[in-house]
Amino acid sequence: MTLYDTLSVIGGLAFFLFGMYVLSSGLKMIAGDRLESALQKMTNHPMKGLAFGAVITIAMQSSSALTVMLVGLVNSGIMSLTQTVGIIMGSNIGTTLTAWILSLSGVKTDNVFLLMMKPEYFSPVLALIGVLLLMGGRSQQRKNLGQALVGFAVLIHGMELMADSLAPLIEMPEFTGILTAFRNPFLGILIGTVFTGVIQSSAASIGVLQALSLTGHISYGVAIPIIMGQNIGTCVTALLSSVGVRKIAKRVSVIHVSFNVIGTMLGLAVYLVCAWGLHLPVLDEMITPFAIAGVHSVFNVATTLVLLPFTRQLVFIAEHFIQEDDAETPFLDKRLLVSPAFAAIECRKKTALVMKKAAEGAGKAMQSLEAYDNAIVEEIRELESSVDAMVESCNQFLIQLSFHDVSKKESISIANMLHVLGEMERISDYSLNLSTATKKINRDGFGQKAEVSQFLAPVNAELEQVLAMTEKAYEENNAAMARELIARAGGLVQHIRALKKAELKSLGEGAGSAESSVYISDYLSVCRRIAEHSQNIAETLI
Repeated sequence: MTLYDTLSVIGGLAFFLFGMYVLSSGLKMIAGDRLESALQKMTNHPMKGLAFGAVITIAMQSSSALTVMLVGLVNSGIMSLTQTVGIIMGSNIGTTLTAWILSLSGVKTDNVFLLMMKPEYFSPVLALIGVLLLMGGRSQQRKNLGQALVGFAVLIHGMELMADSLAPLIEMPEFTGILTAFRNPFLGILIGTVFTGVIQSSAASIGVLQALSLTGHISYGVAIPIIMGQNIGTCVTALLSSVGVRKIAKRVSVIHVSFNVIGTMLGLAVYLVCAWGLHLPVLDEMITPFAIAGVHSVFNVATTLVLLPFTRQLVFIAEHFIQEDDAETPFLDKRLLVSPAFAAIECRKKTALVMKKAAEGAGKAMQSLEAYDNAIVEEIRELESSVDAMVESCNQFLIQLSFHDVSKKESISIANMLHVLGEMERISDYSLNLSTATKKINRDGFGQKAEVSQFLAPVNAELEQVLAMTEKAYEENNAAMARELIARAGGLVQHIRALKKAELKSLGEGAGSAESSVYISDYLSVCRRIAEHSQNIAETLI
């Protein structure tokens, strides 16, 4: 094997891994918007979680990415630990699809139609379609599909390059000697674990093994332990993602590791019986890419079926190794960024919570007009401080999200959320200003006068309705309600301006006191600004 062949193998591996990355990124952007609805429909039933995990892993082409996202979801309190077990098991099944597609490269036939099933024949067509979609696609979804197709073509090219470069190994007795050493199942599992852990992709690791099998020197006895070890190696990403999270989130990684380790131990026991007890001759036969895909699928499906009834035991193991703690649940976990579309949806939920807190603070400030209480003012201050912290967390999360590979739609959504968060923070700030105005009114006895209450009560009632509509319209992303809100808030702004003019006119005619008029004017000015910020939020929904 020459230096050129060695460099070609390295280049082929680079193409393969890059193609896998591009394919996975494109598929994640296509499937991202559907993750939220799928997650909402998921229940605690393990079978539904199993199906969910398989489907999402097929869509994302990465069981590791899904596990990282699960760590983030549990760390944020969005999901329970039990819900993740079935999903982790399902992801092991979903990750086998890539191996089946790559196995078609081993098809040997003269039939034109069967030849077109081989990836090296149809991948150039997919690459052309993908490039056309990337260059001429009008919608972002088409561009995402184009990216996925190009990524798949690059992946196949990398596998072909590796296979062609490894062909000279057939003539090398040293290579045969190395493979003989791999017949030790414990060494095979170690090699599979380490290699998969380094490249952090079991699908890519299986692809490399399939490329090696095309040399005709990889036997079933060599391949099977490596395949089992690859399932352990894929846990490395989950373990790395659990660093710095709450202990309950660390349990997700423990479940992932324990499931794969127990499955590998069971598989190893069966293998040892077949190899050392029964001495099955099939283990000495050369394996094909198609057979590797079959072994991979049978092993993962069998492991899942055996361990599925022991969901509670897996959770118990995780809880035993990782004790519960009192760490604070993060407002938004950065691990959700592994799926930008899903991260944007979750951030929008948190933004709706910010609006709810801001409206609550303004509501309490208006209520204090009738009965001012220092305890209520302290609650308003705590709400305002809470809103500031949430806004800061959302802003930082959205800024990081904007640096990821997001679609045009998600980019617009990020910009809108950043704008809206500023409006919500201002509403929260004005709740403090409103409480200060009510304090002045009540301090000098103006709040006890019936005419003051009657004068401001209609404004309070209408502003409460505006805030309630703002909260609901934003939470539901309701454009029709937003249009109604703009009209209603605009009407309130005009009404407040009319009231201020009337108050000035009354003061000019000698009715009322100047001090009372100033306090009331300040109160109305704050109410007007809150209504205007509600209008601004509504405009982002249209």
